[in-house]
Amino acid sequence: MLIEIKGVQFVNKGAELMLSAILDKLSIELPEAEICLAHNKNTPYLKRAKVGAYQKIELRKNIIDLNRLFYFCPRVLRTYFKTRFGIVSEADVDVILDASGFGYGDQWSDVILQQVASVVKRVKQQKKHYIFLPQSLGPFSRSKNQKYASKAFSHASLVFARETPSYNHACDLVVKNEHIHQAPDFTNLLEPALSADYSQYQDHIILVPNSKMLSSKNQDQWWRDNYVLTLISLANNAIALGEKVVILNHSGAEDATLCAEIASHLMVKTEIVEPPNAIRVKALIGRGKLVISSRFHGCVSALSQSIPCIATGWSHKYQELFSEYDMADLLLPSQIAPDELEQLLENCLQQLEYKKRGLEKNAKAFKLQSEQMWQTVFAMIKQP
Repeated sequence: MLIEIKGVQFVNKGAELMLSAILDKLSIELPEAEICLAHNKNTPYLKRAKVGAYQKIELRKNIIDLNRLFYFCPRVLRTYFKTRFGIVSEADVDVILDASGFGYGDQWSDVILQQVASVVKRVKQQKKHYIFLPQSLGPFSRSKNQKYASKAFSHASLVFARETPSYNHACDLVVKNEHIHQAPDFTNLLEPALSADYSQYQDHIILVPNSKMLSSKNQDQWWRDNYVLTLISLANNAIALGEKVVILNHSGAEDATLCAEIASHLMVKTEIVEPPNAIRVKALIGRGKLVISSRFHGCVSALSQSIPCIATGWSHKYQELFSEYDMADLLLPSQIAPDELEQLLENCLQQLEYKKRGLEKNAKAFKLQSEQMWQTVFAMIKQP
């Protein structure tokens, strides 16, 4: 069985964390399965090869999709390219696991959903499975987005939405929606092995910036204007309270400039750490006393390890995540005043143990839901 893992990469550590979580589950449930990854600038050949992935070739540009042509290639020729060069095509794939995270909705081009809808329908016609793993979906307010999302979700074998709004967005577009479910982010099950890694940052406050807070995808102008100042203020307030702070670059070059700018305005010299892979990122977050994060998977990695997290967010997925974990008070509102920000930090530090106990209960419940999601996925894949 050849499984394509779609929507993951090696630069954004959240996307890499999802890849690691999938590989971990596949090794247990389908140890004989093979995997493949499509080529793109954030999944270079050597990285793909390192995780044992075949190289999936794509013949697609915007709405022109020639991947269907591979189904007309003789199997012996496709087998030759697979065994000799490690190259596979859509025709060789048996299952597609889509872990795009947040790639379908009004924030993105209609062409993206048009491409996906075509693939999902074609895969179904070939009696194969296309499964949307838990991710944030929608909203879909444009007519074209609605059309293609409806087509994609209708023909998929399974669709998992991370939170209630996403689930509703998907269900509203599909008449027969019994195959659409809600499940939390599945990286909560991935537990870094205990080691001495990053022990020097034990009980530090870990700051995780996100350049998307400054982009046009964030529709809140106040946050775009005040985001950097807010993080600097939080970090300096923590330092003034005697806390140690470290900055975590969660997304490589995309966040490097932002991390450096914040570090340059702090009261003391503050280290910027960029772990080599996603599991090490989660391991570092697990060392934290408190996390201040604008990266979604930075938040998930903290909350799922029962570490309180103060956050900012640029989409509905943040609000829903913090509501689910009963930590909505730690998601910073737009236009928060400096004295309110300082008070929130002090209150959080004073209530750490209380908040940790609440997180432990919720984290356990969400991990159970993730296990149930995987049971549903593998039951679908393994059925005759």
